[in-house]
Amino acid sequence: MKTKQLLLIFTLFAFAVSVFAQDEFTLVKVGDAAPDFSFSTENGQTKKLSELKGKIVWINFFATWCGPCRQELPHLQKEVYDKLKNNKNFELIILGREHSWEEINKFKTDNKFNIPFYPDTARKVFSLYAKQNIPRNFVIGKDGKIAVCSTGFTEKEFAKIIGKVEEILK
Repeated sequence: MKTKQLLLIFTLFAFAVSVFAQDEFTLVKVGDAAPDFSFSTENGQTKKLSELKGKIVWINFFATWCGPCRQELPHLQKEVYDKLKNNKNFELIILGREHSWEEINKFKTDNKFNIPFYPDTARKVFSLYAKQNIPRNFVIGKDGKIAVCSTGFTEKEFAKIIGKVEEILK
């Protein structure tokens, strides 16, 4: 009986860690001010996260070789970007961890994506939010604070993130 109880407790703990992404590799948590960063756009401009305050910002970290990332990105395209790209209160930032513009653009073309990818060639942005493990999603509220932290990909958890974004966009 004790073995079953311990197994249940361990399973619930593992689930809670995955849902809330508050593991030893996550450097920020829900309620924290989002670490500010700069990123370059394809046309050579520099944007800062802090310039987007007042908007809901969904930050996704991925790599082209990452299987769960490759599963998640079509959902980001169809269920998030295609639905919210014209919402002036929403911004999607997808950062290719350790990828160059060349790699990102090839991946985008090969996979027929039109979502906004940006390189994070030296993990400068990623290192503000986590130490390892992708895909990762952080949703930043209009107040500049983290509203959602997520690691990994399942359709069920992705749907929960979308629900939270829809809730805070109201």
